[in-house]
Amino acid sequence: MISIAKRGGTVTPGDITTLLALANKAEGSGEKISSFEQESGDVILHTHTGEPIGAKTPGQRAIVKASETNDILFAIGPAGTGKTYTSVALAVRALKARQVKKIILARPAVEAGENLGFLPGDLKEKIDPYLRPLYDALEEMIEYDKLEFQLAKNVIEIAPLAYMRGRTLNNAFVILDEAQNATNIQMKMFLTRIGFNSRAIITGDVTQTDLPKKQESGLIVIQKILKDIDGISFVYLDQNDVVRHKLVRDIIEAYDKYEEKRK
Repeated sequence: MISIAKRGGTVTPGDITTLLALANKAEGSGEKISSFEQESGDVILHTHTGEPIGAKTPGQRAIVKASETNDILFAIGPAGTGKTYTSVALAVRALKARQVKKIILARPAVEAGENLGFLPGDLKEKIDPYLRPLYDALEEMIEYDKLEFQLAKNVIEIAPLAYMRGRTLNNAFVILDEAQNATNIQMKMFLTRIGFNSRAIITGDVTQTDLPKKQESGLIVIQKILKDIDGISFVYLDQNDVVRHKLVRDIIEAYDKYEEKRK
């Protein structure tokens, strides 16, 4: 906690919970807690208000490290582990450093209990709720006026996965979020959009697919198809990487126990 404060960060109750989880994990594995100090404090970038955004858990640190040496990265884990937030931070950093010319954020517009046709508004207004988490992450990292300008000029593009068809994405940092809701065909379509000087991060939670029962998640199948290809990496996060409310970790553990009993 002293280390976080010295770097200008604010120690929140969530940080304390995360640090305790890291301490318990270190104790169980025989490692020293000090070995996690740098992992929990690596700054990816600073927000427009000067707040540091860093990899707070071993899983998030693994995402950052793997993204440095792989053009395509899969980050798979439960809700609250910071997969999307860390990925968006990496994309914003790459854009600010002019390593890429644009950021493209995509999500499958899969209906989870709601039918798009019954939602109010035009197509954009119907789709925006699915993309809201991506806007939320960007709004924390980029000043509002600048973000609005970059969205208007398509320097940053947020769109449903279906809009990626037929495109070639060059000089871009591409993120596919909630990829557990992409079908096999959609996953192949997305991955084959990647062009020159582009990088991609695909995030998802294979335990929370909203696809119809007869459709298999492309994120589950892809782990078997691409596991041995150089330049593609898979990072797996677990409940120890959860950075939300303590109850989120407890909920995940309870569901895991329930699923094990069912099996």
